[in-house]
Amino acid sequence: MNQLETIEKQIAELDRDSYIRLRDWFIEFDHSVWDKKIEADSTTGKLDFLINAALTEYHQGKAKDL
Repeated sequence: MNQLETIEKQIAELDRDSYIRLRDWFIEFDHSVWDKKIEADSTTGKLDFLINAALTEYHQGKAKDL
């Protein structure tokens, strides 16, 4: 049994409260990983195309006031 299969088995054996705590922790962990990836992509310019597209639409009068 590999490491992932072992973890899956252990998760399946958790009681309800422990499962909920694990699920909540994992969601928060996953969000943190995503945030770090977005920040890194932003810093390196990988998301500049989104800024440029928004500015183009703004200058073309396609933007709406919020």
